[in-house]
Amino acid sequence: MPLSRTHGSITVTAITDGEGPFFAPRTEAFPAATTEQWREADRRDPTAVTADGRWWLHFRCFAIRAGDGPTTLVDAGIGPADSPAATWAPVPGRLPAELAAAGIDPADVRTVVLTHLHTDHVGWAVTGSPGTPYFRNATYLVQRAEVAAIDRVNPELRAGLIAPLRAAGQLREVDGETTLGSGVRLLPTPGHTPGHQCVLVEADESRLLLTGDLLVHAVQLVAPELAYAHEEDPAAARASRTNLLRTLSEAGPTILATPHLGTPFHPHPHP
Repeated sequence: MPLSRTHGSITVTAITDGEGPFFAPRTEAFPAATTEQWREADRRDPTAVTADGRWWLHFRCFAIRAGDGPTTLVDAGIGPADSPAATWAPVPGRLPAELAAAGIDPADVRTVVLTHLHTDHVGWAVTGSPGTPYFRNATYLVQRAEVAAIDRVNPELRAGLIAPLRAAGQLREVDGETTLGSGVRLLPTPGHTPGHQCVLVEADESRLLLTGDLLVHAVQLVAPELAYAHEEDPAAARASRTNLLRTLSEAGPTILATPHLGTPFHPHPHP
């Protein structure tokens, strides 16, 4: 069954679309990580490493719902067998079945937040040929900077994702920090991609950050300054990661909801 966390009246549910080994050794993904940092990362997140030392990667989306209100989905997974992520991710994903297990009808999803436009985060956003928005009643939120950089981030998604969403009138480009509803905000965190964004849920003095790829492995919780080899702008990504994690640490205990770590919810306590 899907795992959930409740913050005030807001419930955040982790929806796993798939899992499998990363396509390259993890030491290539984080070339500056030390043996001690890997040891601590594996202690914190033991299911993210295989017996032979490979990085076992999870692919998750998150559903947000306040009370009995409409559902917001954060990211759209790896997608079906013919999705753009098929060249490297363990497709087909199982998002439709996992949504059903969580009691979520795709028709009831009213907002889809795409943290960024990498293929493992947009797989179910648009499906079929010609492409049709899978969540037919949803507005899809993407940072304007991400759309502007699409030809650099993932050029094939201009026709396969952005154009169908625009044609359906379901694309909303946002600029910077944006409030989605009481206690839910989009936070721009550029670096992994130019328009990467996170989602912050705040309620009853508690916080939950849906990280997207602000961090992709527990080794970046051990050492947030560590660069990931597939960040477009490592310096900007490092600044986004360290600044936001520091701000949250100073604010008080925070839960991190992560798409790729072994378990979806990780505490990020304040000093």
